Amino acid sequence: MTRQDTVPRATPRGRLALEDLRTAVADGRVQTVLLAVVDAQGRAKGKAYDAQFFLDRLVDGDGAGEMCAYVFATDIEMTPLTGFELTGWQAGYGDVRLAPDLGSVRLLPWLPRTAMVFADAIGADEQPVPIAPTAILRRQIEALASRGLTVKAGLETEFVLYQGTLAQAAATAFRGLRPVTADNRDYALDHPRELVRYTAKLTAALAGAGHPVEAVKTEGAPGQVEVTFPYGEPVAACEQHVLLKHAARAVGERMRLLPTFMAAPADRVASGLHLHVSLWQGEEAVLADRERPGELSELGRQVVAGLLEGLPELSPLYAPNVNSYKRYRPHSFAPTWFTWGWDNRSCAVRVVGHGSGLHLEIRLPGADANPYLALAAVLAAARRGIEGGLKPPAATTGDGYRDHADAAVPTTLREALRLFEASTLAGDLLGPEVVAHYASLAQAELRVHDARVTDVELACGFAQT
Repeated sequence: MTRQDTVPRATPRGRLALEDLRTAVADGRVQTVLLAVVDAQGRAKGKAYDAQFFLDRLVDGDGAGEMCAYVFATDIEMTPLTGFELTGWQAGYGDVRLAPDLGSVRLLPWLPRTAMVFADAIGADEQPVPIAPTAILRRQIEALASRGLTVKAGLETEFVLYQGTLAQAAATAFRGLRPVTADNRDYALDHPRELVRYTAKLTAALAGAGHPVEAVKTEGAPGQVEVTFPYGEPVAACEQHVLLKHAARAVGERMRLLPTFMAAPADRVASGLHLHVSLWQGEEAVLADRERPGELSELGRQVVAGLLEGLPELSPLYAPNVNSYKRYRPHSFAPTWFTWGWDNRSCAVRVVGHGSGLHLEIRLPGADANPYLALAAVLAAARRGIEGGLKPPAATTGDGYRDHADAAVPTTLREALRLFEASTLAGDLLGPEVVAHYASLAQAELRVHDARVTDVELACGFAQT
């Protein structure tokens, strides 16, 4: 089962319409097709197919791509977990089928003669697997579309780039790593040669895959880089982030440089995944007030109110790891309270832009977030505000890290999980099946960390003897 109806009429550089893929396969420019789904952690997972086999069997024939359903129910180390309705030993760890989205074909310049195609995971009922990240996001997009609203999104991603290879870092238990820059290079235009070469190769690779970047800048932490993609269609925005991580690792490996998308890869270092979001009716942006330039419309205020009410109970979707919560520290540029403000980077929701370009920047997700789940949580909370006709509190001015009457951002995954599991709102917005699945993943993450002895425990313990 393929989704040929989604093939765009015109394709940008690096993107291939189906006939272009056939031509590229016939003349040998494409020999391998990676058929990929996005797993719970936001990574591309799948199989590498011979390109002609892919066309003959999965596109033109009656063949189907398949993979073990456990891909959607593992921890970051791909450990098979229990406690999931979708898959497990009780179900024999069966397969899901993959429906290629033939509108998502693109070349991967960092892999020779290779194209990638994203796919939907299809269950036994011939419907998309409901807990798959792509399916969760599409349901939220469709729910807003039923109200006549379309979504545009743009992502800003921060990551830290270190010297050396993954094998070298693992050999030292990821301690003593040296960032590619040794100081604060925020907004700097003078960079070490190897960083200039890395960012040039990375941006060229992404452009060659059909995802040109808008801008690249260095950030405040040593070795920290931010990549911003152009504003556009929300599913494509999430695909860009997945491909960025894939390309960043591949380009780094060739240059003996190692990127990490951890939310807090070192003490006092925080890497975010900022979501820029707006809503539209046809060609008209609707978050800005048409009669009062520079103000939020009534719908815009409802969206802000929905975000502040809903996001506190949805944290495991945009902060899924124990490490995610070490980013939320005062004056870290990551929020500590569920507040909103005008062009205020200390708030969870920042209103930014001018005129019809007025939009919301949600600063809660870290670089480790699955973009599909994070954006789905944002759209679900926005929908709650619209449907409930909610009104936001007063905007925060000045230092948003001072004490507030607003809800505090959870400081641990355990606290966030309690809110998520107890929330009736989460079930109403996302469905109880989604809540149960991602609560089980959060529980598994906690079990892993609860069973491991940390360096801090060792240092303190030996200091006592």
